[in-house]
Amino acid sequence: MKRLLLVLAVVLVGSLGVVTAATAAGRQNQTAPAATPPPSVEAPQQIVAPVAAIGYEPAPGSDTTNPTGTATVTVQKGVFDRVTLTGPKGKAVKGAFNADRTSWTTSDRLAYGTSYTWAGSAKGVDGKSVPLEGSFSTLTPAKTVRGTLNIGDGKTVGVAAPVRVQFNGHVADRAAAEHALSVTTSVPVQGSWGWLPDEGGGSRVDWRPKKYWPSGTTVTVKAKLFGVAYGQGAYGAADVTSTFQIGRSQIVKADVNSHRMIVIRDGQQVADYPASYGLGTDPNRNTRSGIHVVSEKFTDKRMVSQQYGYDTVEKWAVRISNNGEFVHANPASAAAQGSENVTHGCVNLSIDNAKAYYDTALYGDPVEVTGTPVQLSAKDGDIWDWTLSWDKWQALSAL
Repeated sequence: MKRLLLVLAVVLVGSLGVVTAATAAGRQNQTAPAATPPPSVEAPQQIVAPVAAIGYEPAPGSDTTNPTGTATVTVQKGVFDRVTLTGPKGKAVKGAFNADRTSWTTSDRLAYGTSYTWAGSAKGVDGKSVPLEGSFSTLTPAKTVRGTLNIGDGKTVGVAAPVRVQFNGHVADRAAAEHALSVTTSVPVQGSWGWLPDEGGGSRVDWRPKKYWPSGTTVTVKAKLFGVAYGQGAYGAADVTSTFQIGRSQIVKADVNSHRMIVIRDGQQVADYPASYGLGTDPNRNTRSGIHVVSEKFTDKRMVSQQYGYDTVEKWAVRISNNGEFVHANPASAAAQGSENVTHGCVNLSIDNAKAYYDTALYGDPVEVTGTPVQLSAKDGDIWDWTLSWDKWQALSAL
């Protein structure tokens, strides 16, 4: 009995040990509950800018742009879909793309004091569209100065004709203006611009060949003056151009001591007129020696002198200087023509001879007066270009 109880006790104790071990093992193998994660925070979505980059020239907001320049818009990493540049009242400025549509440039000229606005779009290589925007303004001159040419398109002039640009205001920066001037000829002709004292409302500059023009020469003058800064706030108002012809060579030889006026045309003498020149004993009445240039002519010209007390109308008057010298008819001096000089400085011919010369005279024909002690000069006004030597003439250039 005692042995049975002992065995049972051992079995019981062993069973308890097994249960206890199994329980412990079960605790060890049981999975721990998972930790609750914190609430998730969504990351901000990144915004990627379009890759197409647009550049403007002039820069947006500029208000000092010279209208002679072009306006250009360019795009990198993309191409243009559409480009417009508009001025006042929505008027579009003409322009064109380059071959790969990465730039657009104006072909129309801009205007002074005007605002222009960009519009359109470009598409980048990423497929995103970028709009064109912004505006710029051109400069507003304090004053615009206009230049005019003395010889119009299609005219025919004589071999001593100067080309003149007459400005209606003062040009302070003569070099800038002269850079904008050009003369091209159908045959080689050496010449130079020369600035004369302001007259006729403003500055003036002449182009004169070194020697008389070759007859038959075609001459094209371009004065690209729009937008040129003349200094002192003045700018060129507009371009002017002209293409004209040099006619036959007609040169008058007027030796006052011969009392004759000889006309040489294309190297041949075609006329020999009896003439009377200015009275030699009065320097104020001497016909000036030097190369005169025909500037205008009149069928009837009123001539007045308070100093010498005459007021008369003369026929077939051809002006050869701005000091009152003409070649004209004068029946009153008919007895002296061919033998004596009695005039007040003009070249007097008979009515028939004056009419014959008048009919052949062109603007720019030279009249070479010789034999008097008083020389034609700048104070005689108008066209005195040929009174200067070539070196002195070249020195009048601003360049």
